[in-house]
Amino acid sequence: MYDLLINAVQLRAGLAQPGWLVFDVRHDLSDHDAGRRAYEQGHVPGAIYLDHERELSAPRTGSNGRHPLPSREEFGALMRRCGLVPGVQAVVYDEGNSMFAAHFWWMLRWLGHREVAVLDGGWTAWREAGGKVETGANAGSPAVGHGGDYGAMPAMPTVDACKVLANIAKPEFTVVDARAPARFRGEVEPLDPVAGHIPGALNRPNSLNVGPDGRFRPAEELRAEFRRLLGDVAPDRVVHQCGSGITACHNLFAMEVAGLHGSSLYPGSWSEWCSDPSRPVATGE
Repeated sequence: MYDLLINAVQLRAGLAQPGWLVFDVRHDLSDHDAGRRAYEQGHVPGAIYLDHERELSAPRTGSNGRHPLPSREEFGALMRRCGLVPGVQAVVYDEGNSMFAAHFWWMLRWLGHREVAVLDGGWTAWREAGGKVETGANAGSPAVGHGGDYGAMPAMPTVDACKVLANIAKPEFTVVDARAPARFRGEVEPLDPVAGHIPGALNRPNSLNVGPDGRFRPAEELRAEFRRLLGDVAPDRVVHQCGSGITACHNLFAMEVAGLHGSSLYPGSWSEWCSDPSRPVATGE
């Protein structure tokens, strides 16, 4: 079973076996149709495309963030329509840096599916390894199952805005913001109506987790860097956030790769936080 990273050679071998399912989640926040276009022009054979705006997010209300989580029931039903059931080895990839792949990895783990891995280096790594390319689209084969397949409780912990707000006055966990430093400091804000960050949050740009080739850096390097950032804070007292809950999962995934297990996600993240003017905002370092 692969539950964190898989490389292109391992994936190629796995595709020859039964019980494997590949998901393509390439996406562009500035061009929401770019991922599907890229998928249709070429993808890993058998891969199913899922879109972060239309299929992997719940409806937006203006106060629940830019990529609100769907209910586990709705998400579980989508996965069954794709053919995913417990025991199937899922592999997920995006264009290359695993930003969207890590988010979908987290969603599957949140659902309760343990056999899910991120293709290290994504589509770029697959092409560089000489992987076969398929065009067109795949819909998947619906699986037989029911809503109780993954249990009643989420398998990955989350916190909501109320808990994050209470944590400012009485800290019980450390918030780590995955956005770029300029956004964290409030100097620029290209996506949300308010600039700044949650008071007390630490900044760890998710871009630090991968090398120039888009592959995750060695576990020991990631571990050392997170330890320098967090000090003696235990991994299970860490809450990740970003703009809308996507790149936060990249940091969470990197901590798992580093052997720092058990951190939580604030799914609504900054886009939800700043939608309520009564919530405090900090700027600068």
